[in-house]
Amino acid sequence: MRHSGVKPQDRLQIPLIKHCVRTALMAEGVRAPCEVSVLIVDDKEIKKLNREHRGIDKPTDVLSFPMQALTPGGPKAETGAIDPDTGRLPLGDIVLSAERIDAQARAFGQTREREMAYLIAHSVLHLLGYDHPDGSEGKKKMRGREKAIMREIEGISDDDK
Repeated sequence: MRHSGVKPQDRLQIPLIKHCVRTALMAEGVRAPCEVSVLIVDDKEIKKLNREHRGIDKPTDVLSFPMQALTPGGPKAETGAIDPDTGRLPLGDIVLSAERIDAQARAFGQTREREMAYLIAHSVLHLLGYDHPDGSEGKKKMRGREKAIMREIEGISDDDK
């Protein structure tokens, strides 16, 4: 895992990250072996990425970079989508801001692990084709799936964000 200005405790979160990604994929019915890259960065780096990819010049908590054009509800593992070298379905990249995780955990009165788990579940759903334009039906559906996934992640409460 590459790190940029990240605290050592973030490198210790690998088991939590793997658990959250796997739980989200299973909850969405994804049975094909998948590949998801997770990178934890500082606010400076995520601000740069947010500006480059979304045209928004400020830090954000998480960015998702899907590699597949999928429809919400789970991908169908088609042979064309599977990487022939790895035998895995490359879903994409997740970039988390360690500083935003800490700040949001404090603001919401929860642990940083719970905030990280929520952001990973949220981002995996984006990799699977979910989106959440304000006031949309997609936002309601995505939030419902986030809550269901959080209930399945052992030891993480489902406090509303």
